[in-house]
Amino acid sequence: MVTGGAGFVGAHLCELLLEEDIEVIAVDNLATSSADSLDHLRRYAGFRFVRHDVTQPMPPSCEADVVFHLASAASPRDYLALPLETLRAGSHGTENALELARRARARFVLASTSEVYGDPLEHPQQEGYWGNVNPIGPRSVYDEAKRYAEALTSAYRREFGVDTAIARIFNTYGPGMRAHDGRMIPAFLDQALKNEPITVTGTGEQTRSICYVEDTARGLLALARADHPGPVNIGNPEELTVRQVAERIKHLTGSRSPIEYIDAVVDDPQRRCPDISLARDVLGWEPKVDSEDGLRRTAAWFRRAPSH
Repeated sequence: MVTGGAGFVGAHLCELLLEEDIEVIAVDNLATSSADSLDHLRRYAGFRFVRHDVTQPMPPSCEADVVFHLASAASPRDYLALPLETLRAGSHGTENALELARRARARFVLASTSEVYGDPLEHPQQEGYWGNVNPIGPRSVYDEAKRYAEALTSAYRREFGVDTAIARIFNTYGPGMRAHDGRMIPAFLDQALKNEPITVTGTGEQTRSICYVEDTARGLLALARADHPGPVNIGNPEELTVRQVAERIKHLTGSRSPIEYIDAVVDDPQRRCPDISLARDVLGWEPKVDSEDGLRRTAAWFRRAPSH
């Protein structure tokens, strides 16, 4: 079962599982996604979609051997527009998914986030770092929801012996992203393809590490197949400035867009880069798609997307 299965990462994970002849139940309330994202999966006999809000108890039909919990608003635009819903997805939603895993004696994989590190004072970020998070800022509805979800997942492991694992996903991109979801790469691509100004927040010197979505999905599957509880960083250790990402997208698309600088975002992390030594050691996982190739593939998809 994949909660948030119609979302960007969720849909890619569903496809990876189905390609390996694994039966998949995708659960989503479609608050920030569309059932259209699953159309290409309906050709698989082992695929089933259940429209359901995970903050409510799971339907009895949703039995599974592995539960991937991805349900949450994930883009800044979405979680700032849905603050309480985001907090409930991290709290009630995580508990309902954990209860299902407890009853079914299933492996439970929580899709957490690099946002639990906040604006990090440690670089690169290792899993033992506790983070530097503003608990009352506008981004806290997402950051703290994920931190609580990690605490709850760990408590279920200690209290009930549930077979849990925590993945901390770093910036992920690729085909299927919505142009206007507020995240850096789709925003830059949308602007570049329209020859509109590419708007970089702050100085543009803040860094990100971007991981192609197929690699992220492989990392989640590798963690599900392991016996490690995590947390494990899933991301690409190549560090780029936001300005470099904008320039690379402008070059790849042949855009005439100027790069413009706008006000910095509140609590925007200044450096973001994972240490993936643990993922390499315990999962045998590392990203395979470099940023140049991944951005080229994503730009090609955006050119074909209906909105372009």
